[in-house]
Amino acid sequence: MNNEFVHRLQQICTDILAVSRSIRVLTHLGWPLSVRETFFANGCRELPAPEYADYDAAPIVEELKRIGSRLDFDQQINEWLLRILTRFETTALMLQSCGTRKFFEYSSDLYGFPKQVLADSQNSPIELAEQFSSAFNELCKIDLGAPAQANLSSQQVASSMERAVAEMFGDQAPDVVVVDKLSANALAGSKRIRIRREAMFTDRDVYQLIEHEAAVHVGTSLNGLNQPILKVLATAHPGTTRTQEGLAVFAEFISGSMDLDRFRRLADRIIAIQMAVDGADFLQVFEFYREQGVDEIQAFENTRRVFRGGVLKGGAPFTKDIVYLDGLLRVHNFLRTMVSVDRAGYIRLLFCGKLDLEDLPILARLHKEGICATPRYLPSWASDLRFLLCYLSYSLFLNRIDLSQVRENYRELLLSLPEI
Repeated sequence: MNNEFVHRLQQICTDILAVSRSIRVLTHLGWPLSVRETFFANGCRELPAPEYADYDAAPIVEELKRIGSRLDFDQQINEWLLRILTRFETTALMLQSCGTRKFFEYSSDLYGFPKQVLADSQNSPIELAEQFSSAFNELCKIDLGAPAQANLSSQQVASSMERAVAEMFGDQAPDVVVVDKLSANALAGSKRIRIRREAMFTDRDVYQLIEHEAAVHVGTSLNGLNQPILKVLATAHPGTTRTQEGLAVFAEFISGSMDLDRFRRLADRIIAIQMAVDGADFLQVFEFYREQGVDEIQAFENTRRVFRGGVLKGGAPFTKDIVYLDGLLRVHNFLRTMVSVDRAGYIRLLFCGKLDLEDLPILARLHKEGICATPRYLPSWASDLRFLLCYLSYSLFLNRIDLSQVRENYRELLLSLPEI
């Protein structure tokens, strides 16, 4: 690669990064605390009335088109960059259409929708969520002991997170701050990890946050920022969300920090989104969460995730939260396939920045050409691949076994046992 090519690619990536800073999805969709306070003051009987700042997508769309007109690389690079530009354009248009049905259309284009058949399965996210929910209801019959108590404060979690990121990232460790307003219990970026002040956590929540938010989300952000040429890998956008969240949830599994409650929450998010698609309003979805035994504050926050930016009377929600299970399946299947086709050496490249699985061919090529830098920060399970490759190989082996025959072999034996 000649210097002129590298300079042009670097400039395009830097320009895209600059535009991305005007497209902050969760920040724009945030609700002030007063919306929740008013909701409870009205006895949880009236729809919330959030207001969103005006958002003019036109200048952003125009700038993205200008950047697109300068794409004169080979077809593979052009298609990769154009895919990113198109995602940012759709995102800007989505933010411009907050509170309308058009918002839901853009959201579905970016993140998918609950009844959309998954690429790696014959099922849809809503079918998988309902299957998981049914299985969890059966597992609830097993005595797992007293449920973990959410008795750790946000400040205690912040202290644990500070120690973890200092060990992971050294002098590049982000600040850990406790804030009053946040769209989730915790959110991570390259410079800050924010934790919602009023949230309470279990000890397992802390492990999940460290693996999910710090090791994956912060790690990929910093690796993107450390790219000398491909600065676009430092910016997250809806085109990368499915893979990023898939990696992050997989991290919870492979590190042993996932539990039934957490997985149930991920499934319930999809069920709640489908309820809203089918016409349920904010009050009905709020009641759904209350029926699941969720306390009022958390039920409000869970419901807010579904309706932020959408139509509170139902029919047009925000669909982002289907990507957790969808992304987990894609990432898991992708990793298993990497092992089966002898490409496991590229596992670490998944952490070189914010990317989609579809980006890996071009990034592998650019890595080989010395343009895409090797990631500096990796989760422990990806830096030492011995356990991960053992697990993936065993998973592939199990996949070749006819489960129906296995079930038939053990069914009579198991059903002869008394229930515990």
